[in-house]
Amino acid sequence: MQDIKSPSFLIVDEQPVSLAEALKYLQSSGKLQTFILDILRQRIIEQEIQTRDDLDINPGVIEQSVIDFRLQQQLTDPNKFQEWLNSNGLDYPSFHKQVGSGFKLEKLKAQITQPRLQEYFIEQKLFLDRVVLSRLIVNQKELAEELKSQILEGARFEQLAQEYSVTDDRIVNGMMGAVSRGQPDSVRALVDLASPGEVVGPIEIEEWYCLFRIEKFLPAELEGQPEARARKSAF
Repeated sequence: MQDIKSPSFLIVDEQPVSLAEALKYLQSSGKLQTFILDILRQRIIEQEIQTRDDLDINPGVIEQSVIDFRLQQQLTDPNKFQEWLNSNGLDYPSFHKQVGSGFKLEKLKAQITQPRLQEYFIEQKLFLDRVVLSRLIVNQKELAEELKSQILEGARFEQLAQEYSVTDDRIVNGMMGAVSRGQPDSVRALVDLASPGEVVGPIEIEEWYCLFRIEKFLPAELEGQPEARARKSAF
């Protein structure tokens, strides 16, 4: 007769693993605390969702999300879908509930964060805004000034970056890509006053002399609805 004080938690190679043994293994691997925190986190979320009566999700939205998922994962065939459910330890009701819970969680997040979201966005907008830059970096100020003069006279920034820049991105014409506008003050002060296509500098950064060409400004925007975000995170 099985000891009720030590129930089987898992079956491995047809051998039962008790909950006590499982916890011991987690402790030995250093993952017990994370495991417990995950349980506590999920319990708090579930309790919060249950206490609210304003988190109902339109059933049609959930059904459409399930359909979209099956189409994306090529699980439109009922047999393949059932195999997928089995391999993930799910049946259709539990899968459907999981999708609905994802929507409710996103809606809960929105309700909790919405009161301060606009304020936070305004506070952090400088760092959320991005600008696409190309750069040319050399180790002598005189050389940097000479190269900028050549650019102003019509020389191609890309060619000079390939020939003179000391950074690896010279092989892609100095293209840095999109970076936060909240970068070092010395760079931001010049970038904010420039227009796309303009070259600023040279700017001294850690004993290097940098020229930056502004490619494009990418201002941050506050947008997105909870249910749209939930579609992305439900699975």
